[in-house]
Amino acid sequence: MKTAAFKNSFAKDSKQRKAAMHLIPNLFTTGNLLCGVYAILSVFNGDYLMAAIAILVAMVFDVLDGKSARLTNSTSHFGLEYDSLSDVVSFGVAPGLLLYSWALSGQGSFGVAVMFAYVAMGAVRLARFNSTVTQSDGKYFTGLAIPAAAGVVASLVVFDHYTIRMGADVKPVFVLIITLALSFLMVSTIKYRSFKDLKFKGHQQITYLVWGILTLMMVAAWPQVMLFVIFAGYALMGPVERLFWLVAQAMGKKGPAKTEAPSLEPKP
Repeated sequence: MKTAAFKNSFAKDSKQRKAAMHLIPNLFTTGNLLCGVYAILSVFNGDYLMAAIAILVAMVFDVLDGKSARLTNSTSHFGLEYDSLSDVVSFGVAPGLLLYSWALSGQGSFGVAVMFAYVAMGAVRLARFNSTVTQSDGKYFTGLAIPAAAGVVASLVVFDHYTIRMGADVKPVFVLIITLALSFLMVSTIKYRSFKDLKFKGHQQITYLVWGILTLMMVAAWPQVMLFVIFAGYALMGPVERLFWLVAQAMGKKGPAKTEAPSLEPKP
């Protein structure tokens, strides 16, 4: 009897621990959603800097969500759908409203169309990811991930607020170009590195540690500038790698120039 009671107690504790493990990633996802809603409210109140910061904090919760789910082996279909719905709010609707209210409101219906294109392409990007997540090798993303696109938007607002202060005639045009480019990159077939295949072995540990320390130092020293540089650099990394690949492929097809073999016949 005691043995049966012990087994039942152990099974009950195991179920409770399993439920708790599933709860942790969903709590991080809820934090992500909360930041997205707060960013939208900040846009309505005209506090664009706070909205941008809330989007950046939502990215932290999104990273913790995925990491905790993998570490606790608590991934689930519910968690995937909940995460995607939260991402639509935090990295789709919130950045779209921020872009429109901050820079595109003076462009009339065209500004609304560009803002909607960003939100719609972000939703399409998430839907495509969810439908192909089981087929992905994990090393690359197809198209720019929507959190990375939102990071470009949020860091641009912070960068402009503290550093460049774009004029009223320059900002709408520049933001239009950025928004359309991000919308295209999200639904493109350009491959982006996920950095999930990094191997911390041997001498590489020191190399990664040094680069990590240098990056943290630069972000701590110039966060307004470095955040935009990091996000914009990642967004550009995919097209640049694709361009290099196309050039290398074209050069490989041409091959070395053929030279005429010397004739062995005697000259007249």
